[in-house]
Amino acid sequence: MKIYTFPRGGIRFEDPTAPPENAVAAAFLPGLAVIPLVQHIGAGAYPIVSVGDTVKEGMLIGRGQGKGSANIHAAVPGRVVRMVSWRMGPETLVDALVIRMGGAFEKLGRPVKQYSWEDLPPFELQRLIAEFGVVEMEGPGRPVSDMIAALHTQEEPHTLVVRCVFDDPWTAADKVLCQERFQAVLEGGRIAARAARAARTVFAVSQGDEALGKRFLTQAASSAIPVSLAMVGSRYPQRNQRELALALRLYEKRESLELGSLLIMGPATLAAVYDAVRLHKPMLDRYITVGGAAVKRPQVLKVRLGTRLGDVFAECGGLVAGPGRIAAGSPLLGRPAAGLDEPVIKTTTGVCALLDKQLGGGAVRRCIGCGECRTVCPVGLDPEALYKRIGLGGNRAAGRAGECHGCGCCEVVCPSRLPLGSSIIKFARREPDHV
Repeated sequence: MKIYTFPRGGIRFEDPTAPPENAVAAAFLPGLAVIPLVQHIGAGAYPIVSVGDTVKEGMLIGRGQGKGSANIHAAVPGRVVRMVSWRMGPETLVDALVIRMGGAFEKLGRPVKQYSWEDLPPFELQRLIAEFGVVEMEGPGRPVSDMIAALHTQEEPHTLVVRCVFDDPWTAADKVLCQERFQAVLEGGRIAARAARAARTVFAVSQGDEALGKRFLTQAASSAIPVSLAMVGSRYPQRNQRELALALRLYEKRESLELGSLLIMGPATLAAVYDAVRLHKPMLDRYITVGGAAVKRPQVLKVRLGTRLGDVFAECGGLVAGPGRIAAGSPLLGRPAAGLDEPVIKTTTGVCALLDKQLGGGAVRRCIGCGECRTVCPVGLDPEALYKRIGLGGNRAAGRAGECHGCGCCEVVCPSRLPLGSSIIKFARREPDHV
């Protein structure tokens, strides 16, 4: 079978401190849940409950405010004990509601009622997706209803891409989700395709996971719109939006298809779409990848939103030592976490705790001019030259820095441990007009 991939750069990324990809454990429910009112790219949700109010599991507690914003629901039943400014990352404060768990659960352990959706028009599916607060469960958290609405303004055909690309060990939660909730991912894809009025669905599956791809194709054969399978590369960062789009354009040309605009969604997002439309269930929990050298027992966990990272690590046996850095996400792309009190939110794909020895500390040395960073850059940049220019200062010193999308490949291969990618992307964000 033909494998489609991006043309240059990338690495084979392995990390022995990531968890296995074959099982998930359910974490304990948080006795005290911290629910930020910003779990999406836009403005914070407006709180519609007050301190002292009793809330039910799944109850709407924050209403989205326009484009980019999304509804927020209570992850646990209980009483709102505080409204606070909570730290999410070292420099970000957001409004949050603190709920002390208590009372009966409305959904956990109860019979699941299913709702028919096949006869609903696309706008009603989109409304349900918005009502239950579904966002893209990674990155900045774009509301899925906004993503769909943007396609409705375009005249060209568009394609739903179900992205099951596992190019590094920190995608373990997505891989386990595909195994544990295969039917939810599959049906969530059908719902999203109908809501977006997609002309086709393409299952993009990474090399080495052919069995999963064939299972998707077989099970989706009765779909109302055409479906097809694109096997893509498995070298990092194949799952990035740009690199995946490059691979799919090669696939489009070879297979003589017209894909048009691409609506790319991962398995966690599609499972949330299924829950919203089929079960009328808001986003209450998610699968996350937990690991790092500081974690005693790395594993994939199913965690309630609002659970603090300290409790997440406790589910994994605790920490072997005080971590030198905690990242929400992966070691490569994860943003620095505020600490053990930061909660899991809709966009938390994972959490890693790194020991000081993994961070290099004072071991950064001078560039030896080996050129490895240029070899692995998927964008075709010269990270070495950009890094040196940034060090010299000047508003426009870094040239093409804005093209860097921060995949971190250059930092992984640098024998001098230079902070190449992080320096370049920070500069690009500080100087948006430098190109």
